[in-house]
Amino acid sequence: MEIILIKALQLIFCLSLLVFIHEGGHFLFAKFSGVKVEKFYLFFNPYFHIFSTRDKWFTRLFPYFKDNETEYGIGWLPLGGYVSIAGMVDETKSAEDIAAREPQESDFNQKPVWRRFLIMAGGVLFNLIAALVIYSAIMYTWGREIVPMRNLPNGLNYNHIAHEIGFRNGDIPIKVDGEEIEGYSGALMMDISEASVVTVLRDGNAVDIEMPEEGVSLLEMQKEPRFFSMPIKPIVGLVAEGTPAEKSGIRKGDTILEVGSVPTYDISDVTLELGRRQDIIEAEGCSHEDSLRALSLSVVVLHANAATPDTLQMQLSDDVKLGVMWDDTQLKDIQTEHISYGFLQSIPAGFQLAWNTLSDYVVSLKYLFNKEGVQQVGSFLTIGSLFPNTWDWHAFWSMTAFISIILAVMNILPIPGLDGGHIVLLLYEGIMRRQPSPRVMDVIEKVGLLLLLGLMILAIGNDILRFFF
Repeated sequence: MEIILIKALQLIFCLSLLVFIHEGGHFLFAKFSGVKVEKFYLFFNPYFHIFSTRDKWFTRLFPYFKDNETEYGIGWLPLGGYVSIAGMVDETKSAEDIAAREPQESDFNQKPVWRRFLIMAGGVLFNLIAALVIYSAIMYTWGREIVPMRNLPNGLNYNHIAHEIGFRNGDIPIKVDGEEIEGYSGALMMDISEASVVTVLRDGNAVDIEMPEEGVSLLEMQKEPRFFSMPIKPIVGLVAEGTPAEKSGIRKGDTILEVGSVPTYDISDVTLELGRRQDIIEAEGCSHEDSLRALSLSVVVLHANAATPDTLQMQLSDDVKLGVMWDDTQLKDIQTEHISYGFLQSIPAGFQLAWNTLSDYVVSLKYLFNKEGVQQVGSFLTIGSLFPNTWDWHAFWSMTAFISIILAVMNILPIPGLDGGHIVLLLYEGIMRRQPSPRVMDVIEKVGLLLLLGLMILAIGNDILRFFF
């Protein structure tokens, strides 16, 4: 329960800050353009709000806000926030609402296209600036910890897809399309998925591996067993209660030497054999007897502090899992390098990290348009699960910068109802020299809201399936 609370607090703090920054971008550009901002709300407030500067108790304490043209407030629904801009069709006003009032000089739709463009792009711009500032501050405060590729003592292990392409266990990727790989990171798999040629160090020699012309799907690479992984011996770190592993006699500290007569030098060997058996029971025409045989497993184990191995018999459940977590302390022996940055050095380093994160995220968006990509869409539960179990400021700010980039990219997409949808309409107006009719604007806004609602339902549905089933 404590872990859930810590993750939830980090998520709320992160989103509150980023929503405030995003809406603040719209707000400031509107104010500088002489456009009236009617409301500035953190979170949504359908039917009621938690706080507003229009509240009687507040205006009694602070009379200045009574006649202020902007109402500031906090809603009860923590799914974002908004600014309500006079003369603009949005989620708070329809075209009919705007047509029913006398146009004012301070209305959004009375300003030149270029000013309205800046107002709509202000939120995205501020989210990008926030990411740049946060990443630069991270570089200055904590620097970077990297694992140089040549420091990997046993190289990497690869799955069957990688072996078919030409990779071999123990290969160390050192270049992608001729560019030196600085260190082992989460972006390495994406870089390889987009590469034409990967250069690896094999037995001390540089070997070029030609990647398939059509590339390799990042989602396919991330499936278990993953395209590549850091070699980890199959030493048991934790055994869950009531699982096949516990029932067979496997304990913490045991080393699994064989699974079903297959030698296991790495945890990927275990995963491959279990995956093979899962394919058998899921194959069309698999009989009950075939399924039982596939789920019956002999495991050779070297118990902790034992001199000789022991052979155990295990009956797997239908999910074909042992029920163990591996001991990952082996990775602590890998030598890392710490890079520190002075104040002036931290700025370009932060810009570079922000650019790499932005470009990698944009590339990953293409996977949203297939079945596997749709299944990866998540809502607040998925985002919240990315935060650490303990409050770590380094991890928190790193995640906040990343989410700020996500918000910027998602908001610039040309979807009606988002900033990108409004920007497309402004570009149309700039080219055609006329605004779309109020009726068209209304229809576009409603279609956008339906699309966003559908996306939200999909994300929440995926989260429910992912975390509760």
